[in-house]
Amino acid sequence: MMAGLPRAEHDIVPSLVMSLLAEQHPDLAHLPLRPAGHGWDNTLFRLGHDLVVRLPRRAVADALMVAEQRWLPGLTPPLAVRTSAPVRIGRPGAGYPWHWSVSRWIDGAGGITVPRAGRSAAAVPLARFLAAFHRPAPADAPVSPVGRGGPLAARDDVVRPRLASLPEIPGLPADALLSAWESACAAPGWSGEPLWLHGDLHPANVVLAPDGGLAGVVDFGDLCSGDPATDLAAAWLHFDAAGRSAFRAALEALHPIEAATWARARGWALSMGSAMAVSSDDSPAFYRLGVGTLAAVLEDGPR
Repeated sequence: MMAGLPRAEHDIVPSLVMSLLAEQHPDLAHLPLRPAGHGWDNTLFRLGHDLVVRLPRRAVADALMVAEQRWLPGLTPPLAVRTSAPVRIGRPGAGYPWHWSVSRWIDGAGGITVPRAGRSAAAVPLARFLAAFHRPAPADAPVSPVGRGGPLAARDDVVRPRLASLPEIPGLPADALLSAWESACAAPGWSGEPLWLHGDLHPANVVLAPDGGLAGVVDFGDLCSGDPATDLAAAWLHFDAAGRSAFRAALEALHPIEAATWARARGWALSMGSAMAVSSDDSPAFYRLGVGTLAAVLEDGPR
């Protein structure tokens, strides 16, 4: 995360979305449309009862949308969990310069809005989602521009100064965080073949059902390939101690995971959590998520 949500680089209003639908998917153009918010990269509009239109709000997100459109339709059908995979593909048009998609709307609450202790019911289904999604990726699969899926130690030049810049936070001693980071970086690297990764599996990118279970996984804009430890950081990003235990046990029951992979995953959680804690002054929810993630990392200790 970076301080200050980037400004939209194109004015995305309902009339524009209706024009795009009329031009490219006229069978959907009669459905009622209403704004549904926006995130870092995309603006969302509910379309009818069960659809959502996702449109990049800045140029850099266009390539992410294109990658989703290319890969997700082939990756998500076997999954037991609903996703934001496109059901219709949109192209530039009507004065709008980028690619866009229509996806299924997933009812529920964003995971980031639910307290950490209330997310435990999602631990086992999230583990099963990852076990199914982490399949061997082809040679031309996307590579993360920010190193996700790559060697954890490659983040050292970024994470060390970030930890040094952290304000003093009760319960998060700087020396303990640095020691945890160094321990994670010392773990052996991934020696397996590159696997498909969600790439950004924090709680804002999951949807929880009313009972706390997993309703869906969304926003695959950071879809990439490489070391599964990047996604396994979800253990510390999402869950309290009980949830982490259930998440890890469910994954281990499906296939063994090396201790070094869990160690790197803890390091990825520290990297992501520290980024949120340092640079989310415009988003209290992400700041709390960052601090909670760092606390979880220290609570567990190295294994």
